[in-house]
Amino acid sequence: MNDAKHQKSKSGRSKHPAAGDISTASNRSLADKPGLETRAAAVKLLGAVVDRKTSLDGLLDPEGGNPAFTALPVADRALVRAILQTALRYLPRIEAILGSLLQSPLPEGARSLHHLLVVGACQILYLDIPDRSAVDLGVELANRDPRNRRFSKLVNALLRRISREKPALLETVNDIACVPDWFLQRLVEIYGAERARKIAEAQLVPAAIDLTVTSDAEGWAARLNGRVLPTGSVRLAAFSGAIPELEGFEDGAWWVQDAAASLPARLFGVIDGLRVADLCAAPGGKTAQLVLAGAEVTAVEQSVNRLKRLSANLARLGLDGDRLELRNADLLTLDPSEAFDAVLLDAPCSSTGTIRRHPDVLWTKGPADIAKLAGVQARLLRHAAALVRPGGLIVFSNCSLDPLEGEQLVETLLGERPDLQRRAIDRAAWPGLEAAITDKGEFRTTPDMIAPEGESVGGMDGFYACVLQRSL
Repeated sequence: MNDAKHQKSKSGRSKHPAAGDISTASNRSLADKPGLETRAAAVKLLGAVVDRKTSLDGLLDPEGGNPAFTALPVADRALVRAILQTALRYLPRIEAILGSLLQSPLPEGARSLHHLLVVGACQILYLDIPDRSAVDLGVELANRDPRNRRFSKLVNALLRRISREKPALLETVNDIACVPDWFLQRLVEIYGAERARKIAEAQLVPAAIDLTVTSDAEGWAARLNGRVLPTGSVRLAAFSGAIPELEGFEDGAWWVQDAAASLPARLFGVIDGLRVADLCAAPGGKTAQLVLAGAEVTAVEQSVNRLKRLSANLARLGLDGDRLELRNADLLTLDPSEAFDAVLLDAPCSSTGTIRRHPDVLWTKGPADIAKLAGVQARLLRHAAALVRPGGLIVFSNCSLDPLEGEQLVETLLGERPDLQRRAIDRAAWPGLEAAITDKGEFRTTPDMIAPEGESVGGMDGFYACVLQRSL
């Protein structure tokens, strides 16, 4: 049994280790009870994310992911993914409900038990999985783990009560923001309380599938049951199939790219015939935009594996021709004497703007990571500025919501480099996106932007982007 309906949504950390490998905790095999291995994997991986700050993407990689995940059948992998993403989206509310029902806190260090309860409660509260299945498998997992066996009756009582009182319990936590306290406080500092609440609520809705098309956005929107966004992207309506099976995939007529991520490459204006460097280029969406705009593009990527992925993506799009050079290099080693006409730096960052599709980000990163990554970006941007010829343009962008990685970083650079000026983005040139352009002429998108329409959900990634010009 693999709970085929699982994908339909219903509407105090310690220093102790994350949940251990429950499959080794008992002499009995988990495989002899359908669904148990799947829940055991979910419990284990939730602990890896929350306690060890491990990226969910890495854990769920189909080839190199955690063995507890890769050993599962494909359908069961999908269930693990659904449980984990949902649990991480609603974690503060789930933990609040559990806390309200416990007469006393769980024992110090009982992290595996905590994660087991979160996984069980998540299924009952937010996923279309039979409550009895979630309860029975949760109790069975507790019984098969020597650390948790003595708490099996507690697990049974808690999960059954959650099942009985589900509507009332959900009502009690509706006002709890589903982001960590540190992140909510930072959002309030930056955006104000009302906007912070909207951003936090936006992450509860999984991101839509946005496509950047090579041409005829209206036509592809009609063919694929989508709508054209102000960015020019095509947003698909409710979709649950396989992307490669969609019309136009094999022909390279479009690629998947969040609407906000499509903006930076368009900020150069006319670049036909210009030499443009795309730094940190993988997976290649922005590179493709630059090539299609007529530029001679040097795509730089430090990771060999990511460069291979970039190459494959561009080959599918038919964009692996003479106007494209792929370069495996650390951008800090590039020689400024190359003097590109334009440089695009979409820098590695905290990724807090991608919480709709990567809810683990808020549980694996913190303020110290943001500050550290801002320092990395500053070094990269300084070197990127040295790679552009006098009079040339630099577009700097990232998918962070924090000004430390955006506005403040750029202000510091402008103070250091009098030969650089900000070139303001014209609001009139971006109808429908005026609210995303700041008074200084920079893009600042947030997950609460773009309203839903029909079957198509709203939202977009949080992105910062600005245009700098080097003096002649």
